[in-house]
Amino acid sequence: MAPQPSITKAALWMGVWLTLLLTMTVAGREATRELDVFQIMEMRAIIGIFLLAPLIHMAGGVKTLRTNVFALHVGRNIVHYAAQFAWFVALTMIPLAQLISIEFTMPIWTAILAALFLGEKIGPWKLMSIIFGVIGVAIIVRPGIGDIDQGQFIALAASVGFAISVIMIKALTRHDSVLTIIFWMLIIQSALGLIPALLAWRWPSAEVLPWVFVIAFCGTFSHYSQARAMTYADATVVIPMDFLRVPLSALLGWLLYQEALDAWTVAGAVLILFGNTLNLRKAGTARIVPADKDRPQS
Repeated sequence: MAPQPSITKAALWMGVWLTLLLTMTVAGREATRELDVFQIMEMRAIIGIFLLAPLIHMAGGVKTLRTNVFALHVGRNIVHYAAQFAWFVALTMIPLAQLISIEFTMPIWTAILAALFLGEKIGPWKLMSIIFGVIGVAIIVRPGIGDIDQGQFIALAASVGFAISVIMIKALTRHDSVLTIIFWMLIIQSALGLIPALLAWRWPSAEVLPWVFVIAFCGTFSHYSQARAMTYADATVVIPMDFLRVPLSALLGWLLYQEALDAWTVAGAVLILFGNTLNLRKAGTARIVPADKDRPQS
């Protein structure tokens, strides 16, 4: 039987998502010291296919991964791949604080797009959660005030692209299992990035190769976790939980890289936690249109 709506299970799966993304942040910092981003993304996709193989086998083999909405899979992965590319381009053009601040407008676009295309409602508690999250992120990163340059527009495009990708994932969960979504993500994105990766290819050293495997594992199963979360709750409930990544990343930087953890970060984290508490306690669960019997069960 298909999963029943559950805020608790959605929050648990997003907890797994956050843990994997934080781990991948460290691995990514180490891997990019030596390898090109296109190569890392390509290796992540190819290794991810092999990592997913046991789950595919348990689900009944590749034949269970057929889809009637292949065009939607292709569209979602083109958008997601382009958004990742735009994010890395913006990273080279504007300060990190600005990039993070703009990136975390994504839940706003997600809520708007979910309301427009999925029929999800933005109630007062969801709206308050988003507002508190945005304020908390702004307090932590404290972006400078000035004219918007090209890099900021590119970062904004990446944020909108990520939001579109999230909405398309939610739409895909109404047709296909989470395993099917992740399988086609890895196949399509490996095809999209093959030529750029080959042009930038260099054999990874023994020191960096383990970090690439960590990226592949976390990248594959973080998407799996986020997609599972969306089978239990609306996108407008799930995505604001991602605000927690900002204070947790600051804490990780303090612990591993001796980056300063100041009062502003603490204050922002409190607002983010408060907003997410409101969202989890008061927001409604999704009206899920279940996929067929090949959907993985909890």
